[in-house]
Amino acid sequence: MKQLFISILLVFIGNITTVNAQQDTVESVCISQKTEIQTPSDFDIWMRSDWGFSMTGGTNYFLGDVSSHDVVVLKPNFGIGLEKKLNEYILWKGNFMQGRLSGEKEKFEMGGIANLYFIAKITEYSSVFELDLLDLLQGTQERKASLNAYAGLGIVDFRTQRKNLVTKQVIQSYGFDGFQLAKPTREMVYPVGVIFEYNVTKALAFNLDVSLRIVNSDKVDAYIANANNTIFADMYNYTGIGFTYKFGYKDCDFDGVPNRLDKCPGTPYGLPVGPDGCITDRDNDGIADNEDVCPDMPGPANTKGCPDTDGDGIADKDDKCIYDKGTLEMFGCPDADGDGIADKDDKCPKEKGTIELHGCPDADADGIADFEDRCPNQFGPAVLNGCPDTDGDGIADIDDKCPKEPGLSKNIGCPEVKKEVLKIFERALTGIQFETGKDVILKASYPILDQVVQVMLQNPSYNLEINGHTDNVGDPQKNMELSDKRAKAVQNYLISKGVAKERTIARGFGDTLPIADNKTPQGKSKNRRVEFKVVFQSLIIEE
Repeated sequence: MKQLFISILLVFIGNITTVNAQQDTVESVCISQKTEIQTPSDFDIWMRSDWGFSMTGGTNYFLGDVSSHDVVVLKPNFGIGLEKKLNEYILWKGNFMQGRLSGEKEKFEMGGIANLYFIAKITEYSSVFELDLLDLLQGTQERKASLNAYAGLGIVDFRTQRKNLVTKQVIQSYGFDGFQLAKPTREMVYPVGVIFEYNVTKALAFNLDVSLRIVNSDKVDAYIANANNTIFADMYNYTGIGFTYKFGYKDCDFDGVPNRLDKCPGTPYGLPVGPDGCITDRDNDGIADNEDVCPDMPGPANTKGCPDTDGDGIADKDDKCIYDKGTLEMFGCPDADGDGIADKDDKCPKEKGTIELHGCPDADADGIADFEDRCPNQFGPAVLNGCPDTDGDGIADIDDKCPKEPGLSKNIGCPEVKKEVLKIFERALTGIQFETGKDVILKASYPILDQVVQVMLQNPSYNLEINGHTDNVGDPQKNMELSDKRAKAVQNYLISKGVAKERTIARGFGDTLPIADNKTPQGKSKNRRVEFKVVFQSLIIEE
């Protein structure tokens, strides 16, 4: 039997080597043959596919009463099996196994002399179910290797003789009538184990089987230690290697679908096919999976089977704007102003601009986008928001009342008021006189007023506030009116001498802003005054 097993194994290995070497020749011959293709039923496909035949050879190691860890006794065993894949995860297998068992024990666990050994011939008939652990954990997919766990039940026939280790005398036996073979002893057996399988082709796989065979008996070693506990009393380990050959896999085009079920027997080698042997189209978009870049998502032919939501001819997977039609240059995004910057990145999508300014224009080329540039048509630095500063005083010309003369921020870009001007204004406080209770300027005031006129004519950037004040003698409302009239009288005098009206503003404050004590004549005299204040911003002219 052992020689038969080895011969069959060598034949299968030789056959698979020949098939691989002559694959192209066989393919061309098979495809050239006219095969009648039928449409099988689902039950027919299930019944006629996924059957397999297996052979294994290996060793048994007994675990029971008459065994010792100090002495490992391995005995040969071989088996054949027939299997059927029930679904994606579960496979049924029927086994026929034949081999030997042996064990010996010199001492009992308590220390007494045993001097026992046994030999047995066993034949097992079992049915097991295998569970594909990799498919269960990682999902069903085509892979070279698989790991299956299995469990089942069966019967084991054994003929056993227990002998004295020293005298070789038979002490007890089962399946013998004296020394003559009799009907074998039969018990239930429960095989559990794992199988590692490597697929050389779709039809041929090599495997490693490691299992434990639990016998529902304490008689396998012809030594009953405990009549009340037979389960788990005797068991043996089987470790073997072998192969599995799956029937129905004559496959001319090597697409994994047997010829008898293949509706497309000429499929080029290596292309994905469905159960009917035709190239698959999983997303039903009319493009075969081998030419479909997105085989699980329907799409048009011009994007190689990938979806194109906005219909711009650019597949969604490559389109950065899947809901807006765009161009290939813009990776599927629109560019409304045609400046080479996609609208989604363009801060000014309706105006042509530069990359540096994120798509916004810069008319004066000062590096500041027009929408942020206070002076979009004049070159200027960023610190002044794009406006020029001709005099370099840090105040933009657009805000500078003296754009050609460096000045101070508090004077809106104009220089500090000259000291001699301030002295003239100081003299004017007491130098401008009016008729008592009236707004008529006395002639004695003309010299100082003429000096003020000269200041204004020589400093065109000056604007002048003319503020009239009174003491607290009399009615406050009348004082307010009188101070206003006197300020305007001074304003009219300056205008009459050539000072532009828009450069002056006249206001009266009555007795509300005294600068001295109104209780004394001297204080009252100081409070009756006209003040001049140079300003550089535009003035609102009161009519």
